[in-house]
Parts: sequence; C-alpha cells; structure tokens
Amino acid sequence: MERELALELVRVTEAAALAAGRWMGRGEKEAADGAAVAAMRSVFDTVAMDGTVVIGEGELDEAPMLYIGERVGSGHPPRVDVAVDPLEGTNILAKGLPNAIATVAVAEEGCLLHAPDTYMEKIAVGRWAKGRIDLAAPVADNLTAVARGTGKDVRDLVVVVLDRPRNFELIAAIKAAGARLRLISDGDVAPAIATGIREEGPDIVWGIGGAPEGVLAAAALKCLGGEMQARLKPMSPGELERCHRMGVTDVDRLLTMEDLVRGEEVMCAVTGITDGDLLKGVRYRGSEARTSSLVMRARTRTIRFIEAIHDLAHKPFRLPGEA
Repeated sequence: MERELALELVRVTEAAALAAGRWMGRGEKEAADGAAVAAMRSVFDTVAMDGTVVIGEGELDEAPMLYIGERVGSGHPPRVDVAVDPLEGTNILAKGLPNAIATVAVAEEGCLLHAPDTYMEKIAVGRWAKGRIDLAAPVADNLTAVARGTGKDVRDLVVVVLDRPRNFELIAAIKAAGARLRLISDGDVAPAIATGIREEGPDIVWGIGGAPEGVLAAAALKCLGGEMQARLKPMSPGELERCHRMGVTDVDRLLTMEDLVRGEEVMCAVTGITDGDLLKGVRYRGSEARTSSLVMRARTRTIRFIEAIHDLAHKPFRLPGEA
C-alpha cells in the first residue's frame, strides 16, 4: 500500500468527526452516529482503494451504509480490508464526555480478523510492555510483568477498565494487586491507542468489551509497536451463532496480534470528536472548524499528529443546522 493512502484516511475520519461533533451533549446518539456514518461514507468514495468493510456498522440487514461486506473506495487498487467506527463512543458524545473518536483502519486483503459483533476479553499495552502480557495468566502476574517493562512499580500503573458488571471480578483483582484504576463508562479504543502514544498515558487497557472495537484497537497498536491479546466472549446463544456464521469455530482460542491483524501493511487514522487524553475534539467557529487527528503506518512505525482547519461550506456533506 502506498504511504499516501494513510493521509487519505485522515480525510475520512475528519469528515465523520465534523459531522458528529455538532451533536455533542445533545443526548441524540442515533442522530450523531447517522451523521458520522453518512459523512464518512461520502468521503470514502474519493479514496483511491478497493476496500471491503470487515468491521463496520453491522450486517447488511442492520445498516444502510458501511455494513460488513460493503465495497468502499474508488475501486482502484490496492485491495484492502477496512475496519471503521465513525463514532466510537456514542454515549460519550451524547453526554458531552471525553474520548469520543472517529477511526478507520486498513490492511491488505484478508489480514484483518472478521470479528463478529459480540464481546471480547482483551488486554492491550504499548510498546514499553510488548511481549510481557498473557491473558491466560493471573492478574497479579500480568501487572508485575508490565511494571517491569515500563520501569514502574505495580502501584504506579494505570489500568483502564470498562465499568461493567462483567468486569467486576477483574476490577477487584486489580485493586487487590495494588495498581491504580481508571473506570470508564464507554469507549475503550481511545485509551487502548493512548497506551502506545505517551508514557504518561494509561499502561494497560483490560477487560471485556466489543470485539469489533478490539480489532480497531489492535490495528492501531500494530502501527504503534504495542500488543493486544484477546479471546471472544459470546454472552448468549445468539452471539455464539453469530460467531459460527462468521467462520469462528473455536471461540475460546487465544488471539494474538497476528490473529487480529496480520502483516505490516496496516494503516490507521483517528480524529477526535470530543476532547480526550489522546486528541482534542472538534472546535467550531462560524463556517470554520478545527480538527485534531492521528495517522499511523505499521511498516514505518510513523506517527503523525495532524491539525486541520476546515471551511465547512466546501465539504461534500452538510452538518446539523446547515441548509
């Protein structure tokens, strides 16, 4: 894949962020998500690639756009797998909370895990702790190993966990081991990426969350030199059936980085929608808006932060409230 594609992907996430940002704090998560999806889809048509959505808004009968199996891009090479989340953190945005983002990842065809829309147990770390995690090991052992990798005491580690009943046992074990906790209400992709960006960011993102979000986070961590391990956790017979329909026969198998995202031809773009630890959110002023984005490429391990000023009158989509 040509390096220019990575910069084109930023245009895609910027569009989603610009469209969704106007809904911040308004309590209308479906409207915000719909605006992000439509804007992202319109810009995808201008990107020089032949992409197939493998992580998207749902299956064909569940989503009008960016559904699993949809072809996106201009139709010209390269042929790529595409993972999208036009609005990661719908509840976050609806409440005006931090860390809502728009994100896209691409990899060579056949290299992204076609994850079913179910739950996934996952542990993610930055490059400082790569090779030191083991999802099958006790919680205290993982914390000790990560502490050694980061040069910290266990008591100085920051572990991000979704505040859900399904994670209460993990939360109790982390507390017992003496590490610090940051419980979040939604949106575990942004903190997972942050483990690989800054040493002062969280050290670990851990627990059971969405499987599609796990693949997006793994793609970003592949670009950043970090690591993720995961295991699918279907919570109902319907979710188990969805796994089987997507060709997953062994749901208990430990998934490594190469299972989640194969190869080095991986690119990822992220744009902030609300302010967060990773990126600033969209700032509007009249007919202009400013965005903060991050674009990454695994082959070169290059990380670019991009600040952009947009003239909204010249965009191929309309924002809420515009004629």
